[in-house]
Amino acid sequence: MAETTVVHLLRHGEVHNPSGVLYGRLPGYHLSETGRLMAQTVAKVITGRDVVALYSSPLERALETAAPLAETFGLDVVTDERLIEARNQLQGRPVGQGLAILRDWRNYRYFWNPMRPSWGEPYPEIVRRMRSMIDDARAAARGHEAVLVSHQLPIWAIRMAAEGRRLWHDPRRRQCALASLTTFSFDGDRLISIGYSEPAGSIDHGPSVPGA
Repeated sequence: MAETTVVHLLRHGEVHNPSGVLYGRLPGYHLSETGRLMAQTVAKVITGRDVVALYSSPLERALETAAPLAETFGLDVVTDERLIEARNQLQGRPVGQGLAILRDWRNYRYFWNPMRPSWGEPYPEIVRRMRSMIDDARAAARGHEAVLVSHQLPIWAIRMAAEGRRLWHDPRRRQCALASLTTFSFDGDRLISIGYSEPAGSIDHGPSVPGA
């Protein structure tokens, strides 16, 4: 009988971002009070699961989201660059609500090919690094569970690829809320299901920045 292994992709919690910028990979963006509560809530909800490995993006907001899980399960957080936010030429710019960033004519030069996308890291590259990370986590936690703390676009991109969907999409339609879990279950090396849940979904928070 093949072993069942579960890999949870956890998006970080809410970030303190009073200026409303697309922070991308910029340093210095930490969880808000609400974000810390989200991280603690996720840790409480999944207490008792068979989590034996914990990985995180190197960005502060991801590491702070991983911290309550590390304490709950008695694990060290392994930092891995493959889980980092997608590269974005527009990071540091104010985005406002929805796709307000599109209304600034100075940004138009980045939007010539939304299928790539031309403003940042190509979707296939994101999928390759996330798939590699999931494969390594699955091997490390074989027969058990692993949690990988990452960011909205990397999680959404690997989910779309795993489900056989096209990679280019409307960012407003991503099913990957703050502190949500996208769960990949494997029978041996074969993916058998993808689940989605929002353990901290009842916590009130403001609008999030797309691609964060």
